[in-house]
Amino acid sequence: MKAAIGIDYSRFESGSMAFDYERMMRETGYSLEEMQKIQRSVNVGDTPILELKNLTALARACAPEGKGARIFIKDEAANPSGSFKARRAANAVYHAKKLGYKGVIAATSGNYGAAVASQAAIAGLECIIVQECYDSKGVGQPEIIEKARKCEALGAEVVQLTVGPELFYKFILLLEETGYFNASLYTPFGIAGVETLGYEISMQFREKYGKDPDAVVCTNAGGGNLTGTARGLIKAGAVDTTVIGASIDLSGLHMASDKAFNLKSCTTGHTGFGVPYAVDPDHSDVPRSAARPLRYMDRYVTITQGDVFYITECLATLEGLEKGPAGNTSLAAAFSIAQEMPRDAMIVVQETEYTGAGKHVQPQLSFARENGIEVRLGDPRDEVPGKSVIIPEHPSLIKAKDMDLDRQKRSLIRGNLRKYTMDPTEEDYKFLAEETKKDVEWVKLAVAEIKAKM
Repeated sequence: MKAAIGIDYSRFESGSMAFDYERMMRETGYSLEEMQKIQRSVNVGDTPILELKNLTALARACAPEGKGARIFIKDEAANPSGSFKARRAANAVYHAKKLGYKGVIAATSGNYGAAVASQAAIAGLECIIVQECYDSKGVGQPEIIEKARKCEALGAEVVQLTVGPELFYKFILLLEETGYFNASLYTPFGIAGVETLGYEISMQFREKYGKDPDAVVCTNAGGGNLTGTARGLIKAGAVDTTVIGASIDLSGLHMASDKAFNLKSCTTGHTGFGVPYAVDPDHSDVPRSAARPLRYMDRYVTITQGDVFYITECLATLEGLEKGPAGNTSLAAAFSIAQEMPRDAMIVVQETEYTGAGKHVQPQLSFARENGIEVRLGDPRDEVPGKSVIIPEHPSLIKAKDMDLDRQKRSLIRGNLRKYTMDPTEEDYKFLAEETKKDVEWVKLAVAEIKAKM
């Protein structure tokens, strides 16, 4: 990892569970202004804010009197590769070229692959994308296959694997064999690249509306989207903006299971990634992940697959905008949350993504039916992940469900106690307070409760 990234992670360690997160983030060597300059040089960033007036009107029709915040989206599909991940890739690829690497490698089945391929093409570097694509029968999901097509169209070599631990094993082997740069999603370069997104949101809202948005909703999977956006908002001084994570509820489906792999009809932004990466951020492809969402999340909600499909259609037919499912996950949540907020409030979905053949609603639903999933209209609260996709009969049925953030924070603490030490130092307590966005006294009480049960 030191050879593939140029970062000696041992320099940030204290010998216990605590490590110097902010020092690690400074390892990029670039200020926010420098990152903006890098991104703008390759046509990344400065994407527009769009107000969804018709979707806002629909939310108000479902809301109690006087409720229904104005809904906005940050149109990240305007980036070269069609998603916000161009911001992560721009900085990683720039740094790789600066250090003299001949190519870059990334392990991802998502939009990041296309982003790295796009930026590598601009920089004149080789690119390999390692992708978890198929189950053991060789059946691949339409959305993932679409992303492979895009990566190849942008000049990357795509290595497609079946679901399981071989993804990271093959990834590490390729790093050793090629000597390429590890353009991981979870390095400081990747996360710092997203800080420009949060910063832009604040600056654009202040310029146009004279204030920061009241809430920003981020689709949450590996945590980098929310972490980077929140850090950018903080750097802009938007400390009163509520940061909300949103994931599709895929409870009961294990993401590393061959059997469950094709039973999910949305491959991104779901709890199968969102929860484990929140409570154990360091089980990624780097020693210490820079994506640490529990440090920044004020609220975490889930919505259903059926909700996302419905909102995707609404966005297209009401607003004339055809976008992929990742941003529409947070849009479905924002549609529900807006109904809790006063009409003069503003809620922004901080990303959209490109759409393509495999990302459209119909291919996804057809694939679900082929895998024995029931697809029908009804109440999405009756949806069972892996067994049914229930499209809401009426938009009023779309309801974001709050997750217990404190429970997740205790889970993070429990994992650290098991992994590192049952007797935390004062430095460890301070670290855990930062990790969970709590004070030290809350952490000490939580540690005492957990130790009593272990």
